[in-house]
Amino acid sequence: MSQRQIIQVFEQYQKSRMQFVQSVADLAARTQNIEVLQNAGVISMLRPLLLDAVPSIQHTAALALGRLADHSDDLAEAVVKEDILPQLVHSLASQNRFYKKAAAFVLRAVAKHSPELSQAVVACGGVDALVLCLEEFDPGVKEAAAWALGYIARHSASLSQSVVDAGAVPLLVLCLLEPEMALKRIAASTLSDIAKHTPELAQTIVDTGAIAHLAQMILNPDAKLKRQVFSALSQISKHSVSLAEMVIEAEIFPAALACLRDPDEYVRKNVTTLIREVVKHTPELSQVIVNCGGLAAVVDYLGNCHGNLRLPGIMMLGYVAAHSENLAMAVILSKGVPQLSLCLTEETEDHIKAATVWSIGQIGHHTPEHAKAVATAALLPKLLYLYMEASSSEDLQTKSKKALKSILQKCTYLPALEPLLYEAPSNILKHVLCQFSKVLPHDSKARRIFVTSGGLKKVQEIEAESGSPLQEYINTINSCFPEEIVRYYSPGYSEVLLERLENYQPA
Repeated sequence: MSQRQIIQVFEQYQKSRMQFVQSVADLAARTQNIEVLQNAGVISMLRPLLLDAVPSIQHTAALALGRLADHSDDLAEAVVKEDILPQLVHSLASQNRFYKKAAAFVLRAVAKHSPELSQAVVACGGVDALVLCLEEFDPGVKEAAAWALGYIARHSASLSQSVVDAGAVPLLVLCLLEPEMALKRIAASTLSDIAKHTPELAQTIVDTGAIAHLAQMILNPDAKLKRQVFSALSQISKHSVSLAEMVIEAEIFPAALACLRDPDEYVRKNVTTLIREVVKHTPELSQVIVNCGGLAAVVDYLGNCHGNLRLPGIMMLGYVAAHSENLAMAVILSKGVPQLSLCLTEETEDHIKAATVWSIGQIGHHTPEHAKAVATAALLPKLLYLYMEASSSEDLQTKSKKALKSILQKCTYLPALEPLLYEAPSNILKHVLCQFSKVLPHDSKARRIFVTSGGLKKVQEIEAESGSPLQEYINTINSCFPEEIVRYYSPGYSEVLLERLENYQPA
């Protein structure tokens, strides 16, 4: 065999290997081919090609493995069991940028499925290798590494701590300053994934000066970047008063409120989530948001979205109102109550209704004036219905009952209470009658209306145990009226009158 023929054999072998890995990579990109590839044992076939002498074969083999592992946790586990991860990690330090991107993709594809698979990446030195990639010149390599680190960090505090301990955070903050938009997005997303777990992890990010860099990007025209920026600021703010104050001190408000009108719905949701995470901590932080027009902006936002997008805004109103009478009144004056009433009517998911009910309770439980604002929006019958409705979740029933009781205990607006006399069970009815027993002794006009509307008649029909609080409230109400009127509206009194008529003998 001539030298030329030998060379042709090697060229044909190389061409066949290249054709094989390219075909597998292409097939792995389509879901319908995955099972066939898995059954053919393709992962063990790709493993030796990661050490191929030809760089393009190496990185295409890694790309194929990444696509397979990305598809399911079973395939990701198969990649781990084939002992492929140590090989990838070892090669990361010395290979070209194409291989590095593909190898980082494999690590990300494995790590995304579960904490256990992420731990496998950590155990083989994957995090340290990925952090080294953040120092590469090529932005594509940095992006792939940051993305993989984010998938590892999102699972748990301990995995996030592994990422932090490897020195990733300062390098991720530097990635925020890079001109490439995709790299900025992934860096902000990964910082968010680290910050979400504990105050200590969030503090680590704050200590590197991340807030100032994130704050500078809140009005960036790129919607996907803004989503991640507001997510990261939310995850930092949620943990403690001091962390929320640091976000406020970056002077992102009131500028961030403009993003509540952003065309991208997830930008709007993440801004609202940030506001919620800030206001929940203290009355002072709530007041900062109120002073810069945050309440009106969030109420307006609630009118322009539906479903889970509404949830952070609904809860934000509740958190603000919970802090004090004045802040609850600010929610009322911002037309928060009619908007919450609309949410309660329009939403179908019980968890959204439960949050709405909770917020309504936080507004109405302070004083009679606050309770009246809720009552005049016709919310008491709605709360009663949700409490009594068998199809309501246990959480929705509990929150509806709690909100209803807390509002009733302050409500002195009798026209709103009267419809409940006809529908409420005894455990709610006693709170309704308690309020009547407080108001009627001191209001002659209310007593007259109570008689003419049929309220007094209904009270006489209520069956209560002798000596019970319910019976005591009934007695107090009855004592506000002449005895003959009470008798007149008592059940069976018409029969007594007819009997007296029959026995009556004219003089």
